[in-house]
Amino acid sequence: METPVIVAVPDLSSRPFRLVCERIMAAKPEALFLAWTEQFDRWFAAPGTVLMKGEVNAPFFFQTEFAGARHPHYGRFLRLHRDRLVEITWVTSATNGAETVVTVELRPHKDGTQLRLTHAGFSDEQSKKRHEDAWPMVLAQLYERVSRPA
Repeated sequence: METPVIVAVPDLSSRPFRLVCERIMAAKPEALFLAWTEQFDRWFAAPGTVLMKGEVNAPFFFQTEFAGARHPHYGRFLRLHRDRLVEITWVTSATNGAETVVTVELRPHKDGTQLRLTHAGFSDEQSKKRHEDAWPMVLAQLYERVSRPA
């Protein structure tokens, strides 16, 4: 099967700020891949708000709930390598409307999976910092809801 051509790759050249967050997960890569491509409402999104089809070029939408307010998230799938890699665009008010790129790499590890998240394309340090503070909490929630040890 041929790999689909990405409709439009975001140009991040004028937005150089990026972050990396890593965590060992107790779940297998297969479960984490599904969490990022089909099951956002299991661990991150507000129930009933997910519109998502895990295919390259397919757009998605979901909302999160935080501090009594809902926060919309938009994006599209850029690259998918089953059980190894998910790359999506990520647009929220916290990215100041910029189309950033989240890359999630999944590698088997003796205790489950090593997850490496890279978030690139922030236009300023403040936006990067907000996500630098948030992603560890989001990955902890992923661990609790998807990869809790048996």
